[in-house]
Amino acid sequence: MGMAKKKTDSSLSSRKYGVPLYSTGWRRSKDRDRSSDNGEVSNSTQYDVVLAGGGGEGRSGIPNAVLISAFDSDANSLSDQPVFKLLTGSELPYRTAVHPNGDGVFCSSPNCCRWYEMVEEKSEDGKHYKLILKESDNVQHRLEDFGQQLSLAFNNEGSALAAGGEDGNLKVFEWPSMVIILDKAGAHKSVKDLDFSPDGKCLVSIGNSGPAKVWDLTSKSAIASLQNENDEVFCFCRFSVSNDMNQVLYVAAVKGKGGSIVTWDTKTWKRIGSKTAVRDTISAFNVSPDGKLLACGTTQGDVHILNSASKQVQTVVRKAHLGFVTALSFSHDSRALASVSLDSSARVTLIEENKKTGALSLWAILLVILLAIVVYLLKNQVKVAKSDLT
Repeated sequence: MGMAKKKTDSSLSSRKYGVPLYSTGWRRSKDRDRSSDNGEVSNSTQYDVVLAGGGGEGRSGIPNAVLISAFDSDANSLSDQPVFKLLTGSELPYRTAVHPNGDGVFCSSPNCCRWYEMVEEKSEDGKHYKLILKESDNVQHRLEDFGQQLSLAFNNEGSALAAGGEDGNLKVFEWPSMVIILDKAGAHKSVKDLDFSPDGKCLVSIGNSGPAKVWDLTSKSAIASLQNENDEVFCFCRFSVSNDMNQVLYVAAVKGKGGSIVTWDTKTWKRIGSKTAVRDTISAFNVSPDGKLLACGTTQGDVHILNSASKQVQTVVRKAHLGFVTALSFSHDSRALASVSLDSSARVTLIEENKKTGALSLWAILLVILLAIVVYLLKNQVKVAKSDLT
């Protein structure tokens, strides 16, 4: 007898953590026992999901916090309670960037930025590990007067950090020295989103209006202006690698009540095409690390996963959240998608592979049936012809 397949409960892949969530990211974790704040232990945790948000500076009674939740891909479940919760006082961690190596998380609050290191501590019995966050002194003194940043991103190597400010200023730093690589005041009226190219040579930025801009980090200058067309409003930008290993740029845009994906050639910076992806307004966007998938979150709380080549929707999770989706993040292996919302919920959607083999088998069966029908008809025609001759 074969091994029974482990049953999963999709309801466990969505949890509420008591604070409105604005950002999410993944950290690779080792396959070993992990314990949470309430003493729960998971024996097959594969990932740590970093979440951040809160109630802001007012006296709403809702705390501001950075959370770490454990995700078990075998059971398709998020931990009911955070593995770790770091309260940040009056500082709302509005935007975060998890370091590619999992060393820590960079957080932007309205009045400052913080760098929190991720450390794994052994339990008292020495059998389990607990992941914690602690404020680091290594770069904090360089972050004074570093105000609200609306977008943060590390390059793939983790050697550079880009920050786009509400004031429209764009900065790129060496990491962790925080030596300035690029400093552009007034790059946009307000920097809404940004992303590094896979090779780390370029950076694309989007403002609250107008065209997107491409920056060469060697010459420290803008080398392209990507124009919006037909009343498009650019919202998000992500570089990726296509099937032929060429770099490609995707820009999510809002036009009317729908959302479209605009694709750009990164050699000529010419628009390749544009296709409507969803009928609602896109409120979050991301691209899988392997470049095969695009993800859109909407103001209606839906999550759409699309094939990057065809722009066809592969999976839709209707009402994944009760509020609009604030952020999306793929796992490092592109097999899971985390989404968060202002309704305090976090959700992980496992990626279902297209069953091409099954589709081909079906076509093969149909072909065999059609051939059998043709052979049957031909035989009957031969019999009829012979009877006519006799």
